[in-house]
Amino acid sequence: MRIIAGTKRAMKLLSPKTGDSRPITDRVKESLFNVLYKYDMPNGKVVADLFSGVGSLGLEAASRGAEFVTFVERDPKIIAILNRNIERAGFVKQSKVIRADAFRIAAPADPVRKATSNGAGERKYAMVFVDPPYSATRDVGEGSLLSGLLNLLSDKLDPSGIAVVRTDSHTELLERYGRMRVIERRWWGSMAVTILQRGSR
Repeated sequence: MRIIAGTKRAMKLLSPKTGDSRPITDRVKESLFNVLYKYDMPNGKVVADLFSGVGSLGLEAASRGAEFVTFVERDPKIIAILNRNIERAGFVKQSKVIRADAFRIAAPADPVRKATSNGAGERKYAMVFVDPPYSATRDVGEGSLLSGLLNLLSDKLDPSGIAVVRTDSHTELLERYGRMRVIERRWWGSMAVTILQRGSR
């Protein structure tokens, strides 16, 4: 597993020596970011990587010019590896790691403060990666864990912000979750990616 493109192109990422993870392949990650370029992501954007693992998606975004990346992961052993990857890539100052269950907190608010005429203002997220264990996305209906997370995210995204949700290829998200609506679906092998955008109810 490595960073595909950008300032840290070809840097190998440290990963746990277990079979529990389901890393995204280099080929699929490249294809995914080619899709994200269509939405002007991630260069110059504030990004969150939920259920981040060792940071494959968030670090790829940072390498490709994201202004700031917030990583949310609950496993302390994985976080130790994530922090090492961030340090090796040189992204300590433009990232933050939060140990938490992303289903409970979604993407923490106010990752970056921007100077305004009235002082500091909140910068919301332009893009959020949502990559929970497949077992947690078998139910995607109203009232599910994923539904609750996407509803929380709608208040954390900027008006044109997107959520990039990775699931098993057999999982099909609803067309809408509160203010979040599906704008694109992609399939690569055994995985699916659904892109949702914040909009009006």
